Amino acid sequence: MKIINKIIVGTHNNEKFKEICDLLPKNTIKLSPQTLNLPSPRETGNTFEENSKIKAKYFSKKTNIITISDDSGLIIDILSGAPGIYSSRWAGSTNDFNIAIAKVYSELKKIKFKWNKGKKVTARFVSCLTLYWPDGKLISSTGIVEGKISEAKKGSNGFGYDPIFIPSGYKKTFGELEKKEKYKIDHRSKAFLKISKLFIG
Repeated sequence: MKIINKIIVGTHNNEKFKEICDLLPKNTIKLSPQTLNLPSPRETGNTFEENSKIKAKYFSKKTNIITISDDSGLIIDILSGAPGIYSSRWAGSTNDFNIAIAKVYSELKKIKFKWNKGKKVTARFVSCLTLYWPDGKLISSTGIVEGKISEAKKGSNGFGYDPIFIPSGYKKTFGELEKKEKYKIDHRSKAFLKISKLFIG
C-alpha cells in the first residue's frame, strides 16, 4: 500500500485539527477543510464510526484527496451513555464546551447524584478515525480510554470535556495533563496507533 504523504484532516474544530496534525508525521502535508472553503456534512449516523465515515467520505470525494476524519465523544454510564455521539452538540451552535460541561453537571444533579466519598461517575472517551481514499477504500479504527468524571472542572489544557475527565490510573484530568502525557494514553492516540503504519515508510 502506498504511503500517505498528503491528507485532508476532515474537521472544522481547530483544537481537534491541531491534535490530529500532532499525531501525523511532520513530513505529511496536512490540509484543512476551512482553507479549502469546504463546509461540514450533516452527521446523520447513529455511531461514532458512521459519523466518522460520513465526514471522511464527504471531504475526500469533494477534493479527490485522501482524508482522515474523527468522530469522538464522552460516554457517561450513569447518564445512560450521554452525551455520546451528541457530545459536540451539547456545546451548542457556538461550540462552547463550558456550556456542555455545565450540562453534564446539570444532568447529574437532575438524577440526584451525590459526590459522596468513594462514589464515582464512570465514563470513557471514544474516538473513531476513518481514512478514506478517493477510490472508495476506507479503514476505520477506534480508540477508547476509561476513566471518571471529576467533581469539578480542572485544568486549561486540551479541549472539549478534557477538564472534567480523569483517565483511569491518574489523579489529574486531561485538562491538567501536559500534551505529551495525554497523547500517550488518550482515545484519539489509541485509534491512530492502529493505522499509523500507513504513514511510515
